[in-house]
Amino acid sequence: MPIKIPNNLPAAEILNRENIFFMTETRAMTQDIRALRVLIMNLMPTKIETETQFARVLGNSPIQIELELIAPSNREFKNTSHEHMLSFYKTFDDVKDQTFDGLIITGAPVEHMDFEEVDYWDELVELMDWSKIHVHSTLYVCWGAQAGLYHHYGIRKVQLDKKLFGVFPHHVERQNYILFRGMDDEFFIPHSRHTTILREDVDAVPELTVMASSDEAGIYAIKTDNGREIYLFGHAEYDWDTLKKEYDRDTSQGKPIEIPKNYYPNDDPTQTPVVRWRSCGHLIYSNWINYFLYQTTPYDITHIKNNNQWAYPPTEDNWNE
Repeated sequence: MPIKIPNNLPAAEILNRENIFFMTETRAMTQDIRALRVLIMNLMPTKIETETQFARVLGNSPIQIELELIAPSNREFKNTSHEHMLSFYKTFDDVKDQTFDGLIITGAPVEHMDFEEVDYWDELVELMDWSKIHVHSTLYVCWGAQAGLYHHYGIRKVQLDKKLFGVFPHHVERQNYILFRGMDDEFFIPHSRHTTILREDVDAVPELTVMASSDEAGIYAIKTDNGREIYLFGHAEYDWDTLKKEYDRDTSQGKPIEIPKNYYPNDDPTQTPVVRWRSCGHLIYSNWINYFLYQTTPYDITHIKNNNQWAYPPTEDNWNE
């Protein structure tokens, strides 16, 4: 089954060129099936690029997914047209009476600010609290992961001495955990951030378990006991040229930035970047859809509000290969 996207969403043209199976709302109306409902809070300024990246990895699944896009209310988005926002985005108030199988909270370019200084922080807090009742599994990504850990568990972000920028090798710490089922012993994930969290702060919270990490980039993936919250600190959804665009932008503006590590052949930015993360990115999101949404969500989606205990908790004990 394909991912279901709004009619005329710009991502459709890109996904079609890449032979990724998707379905428009109109066509999906003819399908007699209960699609998984996934909500994305898109906090990135490049809305169209970000929604396309997530649609791509979510669409690599045999399960039909209905995508809903929201963004912070009462804000102007200078990098995305007003018409696009009106056509394809809702606000949290528009969806808060609904239930969803999955929620993705994206990264955001506000990591130099304290969380409470972000102008949509109160709205994001309301969304995170709401998700505990109205969402079956929530995926927090990059700054979104830092925000979630800070709000739910009081874990503070820490400023790095220099920007973590590049594509870094990672390893799985819990070999049988199903989010990483099928992964190689070493896999690569892009990172682009100025802040991090400390391992000792995470280990001090009994409800949290580190699932994957990097010797250079630090923690990559954290889960709660029942897996209803998953925190990812890299960008497995990135396009092949996302880091290139960031590097080119900063160099053109005269900003200090190092060449992204393990990205260009011979660290030569005139050459085409080498993609090392595409396969694992698709696998991670496919596993999330399969094991954390499809396998455990109630058929009647309204029952999510009362589904504090999953029917088949995805733990290492009962999901071993």
